[in-house]
Amino acid sequence: MNGSKSPGLAGFGVLKNTTCHMDKKISVFFSITFMTVGILSNSLAIAILMKAYQRFRQKSKASFLLLASSLVVTDLFGHLINGAIAVFVYASDKDWIRFNQYNILCSVFGICMVFFGLCPLFLGSVMAVERCIGVTKPIFHSTKMTSKHVKMMLTMVCLFAVLIALLPILRFRAYQIQASRTWCFYKTEHVEDWEDRFYLLLFSCLGLLALAISFLCNAVTGITLLRVKFKSQQRQGRSHHFEMIIQLLAIMCVSCICWSPFLVTMARIGINKSRSKETCETILFALRMATWNQILDPWVYILLRKAVLKNLYKITRGCCGVHIVNLHMWELSSIKNSLKVAAISESPSSKQINLQPLSSMGQ
Repeated sequence: MNGSKSPGLAGFGVLKNTTCHMDKKISVFFSITFMTVGILSNSLAIAILMKAYQRFRQKSKASFLLLASSLVVTDLFGHLINGAIAVFVYASDKDWIRFNQYNILCSVFGICMVFFGLCPLFLGSVMAVERCIGVTKPIFHSTKMTSKHVKMMLTMVCLFAVLIALLPILRFRAYQIQASRTWCFYKTEHVEDWEDRFYLLLFSCLGLLALAISFLCNAVTGITLLRVKFKSQQRQGRSHHFEMIIQLLAIMCVSCICWSPFLVTMARIGINKSRSKETCETILFALRMATWNQILDPWVYILLRKAVLKNLYKITRGCCGVHIVNLHMWELSSIKNSLKVAAISESPSSKQINLQPLSSMGQ
């Protein structure tokens, strides 16, 4: 090494002074467990999505199924690729100098970490926007949110995430091996150059922006559903929309709890430069927290379904000592339920005005 400036050794600077001390057995256990659980969870979610698509071929569900499928497929490939590289690094005793002489593996690892980190966040915000439009603007959603438009949005999201991941490579900036010697990312130690700070702040700001959009849209959707529930009690008895409301709360809580530590940590490093007091253990813990989001995504979006919530509702009402009323038949999907809820919120006079032109067109 001896301070060599060879491009092939660009990512090895951190190996000279490793300050991160971890139990190797525990680290390997975490990596293998996260990868296995993530693959199984997302595979089960994909199977449920395929079964639901074959059973309910409805236009109103097309956009939701497409977005949900893209999310779980992205999470699945993230666990497969990143997990496989991490296990290989552990199996090679983290000897990067031996198997990464030209910094190719580290660059691939860093690109995958950025892409599979940002892409699920972007998809989650797109799903939140789609649900918000479906609840507040059902007519616009049914006419404009077609499968073609959704596929275009997915393509743009993926291309944008790829561009962010490739930006350091295009600028001839190598991804760096982190202090734990188990993963690669932007430079996080002795950050002095403005470009290194820019990458960290860009990643953090985009991730936090995606979380903020998801939080805002989910809050609007939840408030709209609650308002409709209270308004429709006198007309239709009790309207139970617990499936949608609980999903929204779970999505917001899981995303914020899992991703906020890592995004805030990267932002603090980018702002404080070399004065940052973030330790290797803190960064690694925040990374593991972010990994849990990809594990929980399929359970929140797909597996937290009406049957489970219906039983939880009965148990909760029984524990509170309140007589359980007969539940109305639950909707087959959250999107279909959202369209019906938004239609109920409109006054009868407005519905007649909206339906009259449609009937005249049919004639």
